[in-house]
Amino acid sequence: MPRRRKRMQPSIVRAILIFIVPFGVLFIAFYLIPILYAVWESLQVIQREGTYGAPRQVFGGFSQYLIVFQSSDFWGAIGRVLLFGVVQVPVMLGLALVFALLLDSPLLRGKKFFRLAFFAPYAVPGVIAALMWGYLYSPSLSPFKLLTSSADLLSGPTILWSIANVVTWVYAGYNMLIIYSALLAIPTEIYEAARLDGAGQLRIAWSVKIPLVAPALVLTAVFSIIGTLQLLTEPEVFKQFTSSITSSFTPNLLVYSVSSIPNFNLAAAFSVVLAVATFILSFVFLRLTNRRTAQ
Repeated sequence: MPRRRKRMQPSIVRAILIFIVPFGVLFIAFYLIPILYAVWESLQVIQREGTYGAPRQVFGGFSQYLIVFQSSDFWGAIGRVLLFGVVQVPVMLGLALVFALLLDSPLLRGKKFFRLAFFAPYAVPGVIAALMWGYLYSPSLSPFKLLTSSADLLSGPTILWSIANVVTWVYAGYNMLIIYSALLAIPTEIYEAARLDGAGQLRIAWSVKIPLVAPALVLTAVFSIIGTLQLLTEPEVFKQFTSSITSSFTPNLLVYSVSSIPNFNLAAAFSVVLAVATFILSFVFLRLTNRRTAQ
């Protein structure tokens, strides 16, 4: 006879619900409902009766999405942040990995100081960091006038990389902390075995530490891809220092500008397409990394 499944005791069920229900309520209220509302708004259009008639919101189907896919500004912004991510993300994660390996090395002295120094920029709010670097880049305000007068760091060809420098300065320490935590979780017996085989510190770092923290590197890369497509704070602040940044410089800046017109329906359509693009890029990256790991 088939075994009967044991029913959970009511006390266990109540304990599970106590932990799950608060999260579920907040998840539905502040995540799921806003997403569904944005999708619904993206399917609406504003109609007027006559030139000065009262606006009326009606169902428009995918007409807003047609505007999105025909928008050269939107796809130009997507291409700009993809170029930004292809260069900035590997540089930032490379620095984070080097910092984490230095902190984990027995040869480094003053680890507490360097750990705080590497992580401290992340404690600076993004707006403050962008303002600070904006003043440093500005030829008339920067204390480094010799550099800013010879190279315009706020001009069209260089502004994207000036922003990349700010983002790297802020988030390298945050990613370093994730990688460093993964290094601390590696059993010391593995290092001892490597030393018995004659491996030095550089060999241990390359052949032991880096492969074992690969999942942490993948995690930080996914976070960085998502953050790259959501780039907003730094360009918005830098608009006060240069005219090289337009209202469609990044996808999120374009969404913000369209919603300020206001055209919330079109802004919602831009947001939905951006969210789907972010999901696709993150998913493809995860699949590629998992495939390489399996091989």
